[in-house]
Amino acid sequence: MKDLYYEIEVAGLKRQLPICPLNDKLCIAGFVIFGDVELTVNSARELLKIAPEHDVIITAESKGIPLAHEMARQEGVNRYLLARKSTKLYMKNVFSTTVDSITTDHRQTLYIDGADAEYMKGKRVLIVDDVISTGESLKALEKLVLSAGGNIVGAMSILAEGDAMQRTDIRFLQVLPLFDSEGNPLK
Repeated sequence: MKDLYYEIEVAGLKRQLPICPLNDKLCIAGFVIFGDVELTVNSARELLKIAPEHDVIITAESKGIPLAHEMARQEGVNRYLLARKSTKLYMKNVFSTTVDSITTDHRQTLYIDGADAEYMKGKRVLIVDDVISTGESLKALEKLVLSAGGNIVGAMSILAEGDAMQRTDIRFLQVLPLFDSEGNPLK
């Protein structure tokens, strides 16, 4: 397949996204905020305008990290929470759940440190990610938050991809279509 791109406008910025094959019939547009400070800052600002009241933000490793960081920074708070893809030596009393994501070729486990779980207990928790597609990562985060005793007040992302654009339980800035094997947007 020749190099194909999809132009998207989000948070007042235009970006060219490479179209990447998932299999021989389906492609996605690769949306990566890593290294794009302007897109991260603008997206965080626009998401905060439509965010429900919350006490803390949580995201899954790894592409949601810069967004959660920037949203917390713009809110003037010094903490956000992270569900890791592996346990670290400093993590104690770990909570975990498994997830199947469209952008990963195998089942993953997400982990929350016990101290973070204790911190979110009874708090209003906002789940954020860069893209919500199948919703599997979102389900895993919801399970972790509820297991820890947090109160989920909403879920939001920069983009809603595929069927996620029809969901009414998430807030997002822009839709991102899926593509056929020729790079044409699916209806």
